[in-house]
Amino acid sequence: MFKNLFAVATLAMLTAPAAFAADLEGRVLKIGTDATYPPMETVDETTGEIVGFDVDVMNAICEKINCVPNFVNTAWDGIFAALQQGEFDLVISGVSITPEREETMDFSEPYIVVSQAILLQVDNADMTLEDFKAGGQKLAAQTATTNAQLAEELVGRENVSLYDSFSAAILALQNADVQGVIIDGTSAAAYEQEFAGELTVGITGLQSDPLGIVFQEGDPTVDAINAGLAAIQEDGTLDALKAKYWGTN
Repeated sequence: MFKNLFAVATLAMLTAPAAFAADLEGRVLKIGTDATYPPMETVDETTGEIVGFDVDVMNAICEKINCVPNFVNTAWDGIFAALQQGEFDLVISGVSITPEREETMDFSEPYIVVSQAILLQVDNADMTLEDFKAGGQKLAAQTATTNAQLAEELVGRENVSLYDSFSAAILALQNADVQGVIIDGTSAAAYEQEFAGELTVGITGLQSDPLGIVFQEGDPTVDAINAGLAAIQEDGTLDALKAKYWGTN
């Protein structure tokens, strides 16, 4: 009997149209994002518009739940404070869902899981994590990120250099001020492509993090966003966007 009831309940969840019935009635959502992190979000140099995977995800969600996304480029170190002060309705910016963040903010369901990696100069492509753990080699990260937290756990704070933006960390690597940059693998691949022959994703398979859309604690908008997210998962849009940026593999 339990098995039959479970099957009926599962079928109901998969087929119930109410799950995707959210309608924000054309509401404009002010969305904070740190557009310095390709391919998640970056500024198109030609048009000046914010583009990227996160932008496409939010656009697709809004198509499902009848909202208008208005993206605002904001420095990472102040983005959550701005959200808490009501300057944004939500934040989408490659944000990892962590227990510490969940204590003060609400998250959507995860829309992608990323694995952290380390960018190296091509000339140092044979470096290993053990080389960094041994000391004497600097690992860079953006301040106040899960990348920075993992870097300190892996090699110790004394071997980590923190930067306000990932672009600054990348520049430090190019200038050999540091020997590696810890970064989400999704973005590491973009930098490897941009600086082909100069930088490479040398160390992979580190900690995996689910990414979510961030809201003020108690904001009911999260329910509508989750409904839209479920809809683009259901119809294959989300998978198509992942394939657009990272291929079918």
